Amino acid sequence: MKRLAFACDHAGYQTKKYLIDILKQRGYSIIDFGTNSEESADYPDFAHPMAQAVVNSEADFGISLCGSGNGINMVANKYPGIRSALCWEPELARLARFHNDANVCALPARFISQDDALSIVEAFLSTDFEGGRHIARIEKIPIG
Repeated sequence: MKRLAFACDHAGYQTKKYLIDILKQRGYSIIDFGTNSEESADYPDFAHPMAQAVVNSEADFGISLCGSGNGINMVANKYPGIRSALCWEPELARLARFHNDANVCALPARFISQDDALSIVEAFLSTDFEGGRHIARIEKIPIG
């Protein structure tokens, strides 16, 4: 069973809730770092513990959402060992996993529908890292 760490700000709250409900039904283990309402909230407050959970192997993958997806993606990528990818369509999510071994999927909640978000997360979670020639490229990403 895959363990997923979720984080979002107010803009991503409804979509996060939608995704969590479906993924729980599918048997995923969920750690929800918030936020837990549509009241204005700062994405770093939730992105930091989500990224740390992935770094510490408490979660296999992270799913993060904010309005554009950019801010929460930037926070996650500050952590050594995190490879967070901003994905707004399923093919980007597939390539992020297949070529880049991404371990966090950042979603732009204000620019995609909830159904699109689900398709993106499904693509992300169902794609394995290809390895091979991509390993040397990933090893060139500085840590810290």
